[in-house]
Amino acid sequence: MKWEEKIQNYKPYNEQEEKDKQTMLQYIHTFDNILTRKNEFGHFTASSWVVNKERTKVLMIYHNIYQSWAWTGGHADGEENLLSTAIRELKEETGVKNVKVLDDNIFSLEIICVNGHVKKGKYVSSHVHLNLTYLLEVDEKETLKTKEDENSGVKWVKIEDVEKVSNEKWMIENVYKKLIEKLKTK
Repeated sequence: MKWEEKIQNYKPYNEQEEKDKQTMLQYIHTFDNILTRKNEFGHFTASSWVVNKERTKVLMIYHNIYQSWAWTGGHADGEENLLSTAIRELKEETGVKNVKVLDDNIFSLEIICVNGHVKKGKYVSSHVHLNLTYLLEVDEKETLKTKEDENSGVKWVKIEDVEKVSNEKWMIENVYKKLIEKLKTK
């Protein structure tokens, strides 16, 4: 199934997902280069909600741009298989080697505002990430390592502590709490 069809067939969990799904579909039919950063207004990204086998912890990185503990993820960069994007970014950002896909369907979707920032010495204007999230599992015994140009820490966080370690209020209220709730239904 093509990635656009997966979004079309996705059953929203709440009002935020319903609205963001509609916006994503409109965006797909309106703009070019939505799988690449060439579209500077917004483009698709993929993130991972990475849990341990017991579903008691989440693997998070300390994101250098946002200066906060956050999930893993990144730009599609032309890749149509956004699950593969999520897995690639997880491996790059944490050093893990073995990833178990708990569901190859979209686990969550959200549109995330990205403030202007400097990356690799160049200014990147404010834009949006049209983000698809996938539910993945990693063994806690995997060796973790940082990706120094993107993060300065990688660690397992108890699910009940996610709100305490992240300082991104919007992400906590609109994304992480939702992902924690949805995990309970799996």
